[in-house]
Amino acid sequence: MRQKITAMLLLSCLACLSSLTIAQEVWPSHPITMVVPFPPGGVADAVGRPVAEAMSRILGQPVIVENKSGAGGGIGMAAVAKSKPDGYTILMALSSISIIPEADKIVGREQSFQLNQLKPIARFTADPTVLIVRADSPWKDYKSFIAAMRAEPGKYNFGSSGNYGTMHVPMEMLKSSEKFYMVHIPYTGAGPAIVGLLGGQVDAIATGPSSIVQQMKAGKVRALAHWGNGRLASMPDVPSFKEMGVKIEFAQWAGLFVPSDTPEAITNKLREAAKLAANDERVRLVINGAGSPIQYLDAPEFKVYWDKESAQMSTVVKNIGKVE
Repeated sequence: MRQKITAMLLLSCLACLSSLTIAQEVWPSHPITMVVPFPPGGVADAVGRPVAEAMSRILGQPVIVENKSGAGGGIGMAAVAKSKPDGYTILMALSSISIIPEADKIVGREQSFQLNQLKPIARFTADPTVLIVRADSPWKDYKSFIAAMRAEPGKYNFGSSGNYGTMHVPMEMLKSSEKFYMVHIPYTGAGPAIVGLLGGQVDAIATGPSSIVQQMKAGKVRALAHWGNGRLASMPDVPSFKEMGVKIEFAQWAGLFVPSDTPEAITNKLREAAKLAANDERVRLVINGAGSPIQYLDAPEFKVYWDKESAQMSTVVKNIGKVE
């Protein structure tokens, strides 16, 4: 009996030592997955890839981008929200993260995730969406565009990254404010929506500067207006809606998140790596070159910003109502 008790105590001690070793394991000890919940070619991907490359160098482990698209970003966001909170699965999300849970309630479907299941690490960019048409379209400015929309309701359409996404919501805000109607064509992400615009399947899109600036430089598309304040450095000739008396505003930001139960020691390491990545020369060169300058917020400031925006977007989605 004494031998059995001794053996059990020994096994218990070994188990405790094993748990202690795991708890004290240096993080990260293997590759990290950065989920981008949209296809390649959109804002989240354009920000996520250079940031992931920089964080790989900073953390000493590969940060591998995985595009997990669908449901306007909801599939990838939910996957991270429900993942193991060990720092090895992180999320590069857009501002649609603030919209999707409320949209789920509006359409009467089971919520894919709750905002409190995710914890903000850092915001990298925050750009107003821009109203874009093809260069060969008949609309040279916003005045001619809105005149055509009002003259023939339902004749024209716009593409988006999905229902209630960051390309859909600003267009619904514009339609409501300016009292016109366009048909909504949802895609699985900004990249496919841009392809649809270039291919003539849709007449307009609202998207972030970084996902469209190359097509603008190539003379393939034209920007008519944007949802920000003042003029954009990358598009100084493009007016804001506010300048034209249309009182709407919408920013498409990109930020890093982890599951909410991720240990503080790991989130602090991720915060430091994100901050270094935001100041990395290569990252700034790529992102600034895409027309989307770094507008960094560390976790505490980002949390305040996110909470305020989430409350605002909840009201906007309720006003939009159910979209089939």
